[in-house]
Amino acid sequence: MSTSQSGARAGNAGVIVRPPVLYGGAFIVTLALGWFWPMPIVGHGALRWCGLALLILGAAIGVTARRKMLAAGTNVDPMRPTTAIVTTGPFRFSRNPLYVALTLLYLGLTLAFDTWWGIVLLVPVLMIMHLGVVLREERYLEEMFGDTYRQYRSTVRRYL
Repeated sequence: MSTSQSGARAGNAGVIVRPPVLYGGAFIVTLALGWFWPMPIVGHGALRWCGLALLILGAAIGVTARRKMLAAGTNVDPMRPTTAIVTTGPFRFSRNPLYVALTLLYLGLTLAFDTWWGIVLLVPVLMIMHLGVVLREERYLEEMFGDTYRQYRSTVRRYL
């Protein structure tokens, strides 16, 4: 089920960064720090399988959520206007499944590369995501869709 925009102001949420750019940039920094100052989590390949599992799970959630958004006719890019509230697929369980997917992908890569740097950098990434992306999107969606969004927000968790 999706609810289309009806007369609400067009625009965007005013997020401070595109989430894939934030996560990708943080992982590049993770790799650079690991090159200059290695900090292995366990120092052997056992974590690679856990990392692979997280990568597969993150990709599955991300692909499904993206498809649901496109099927509803709304933009995936938070820099573009939102035209519908998507409540199907992974959006039944999380209001932000794409961001959960990005976090799982990032953690999967961190484990696959066996570096504490990914964990260390995840803390500021999550803070930026929450304050600079998610809260801004929530204000925007409430302004755009009013009671429809408030009802959805009251029944579905923000993240997990």
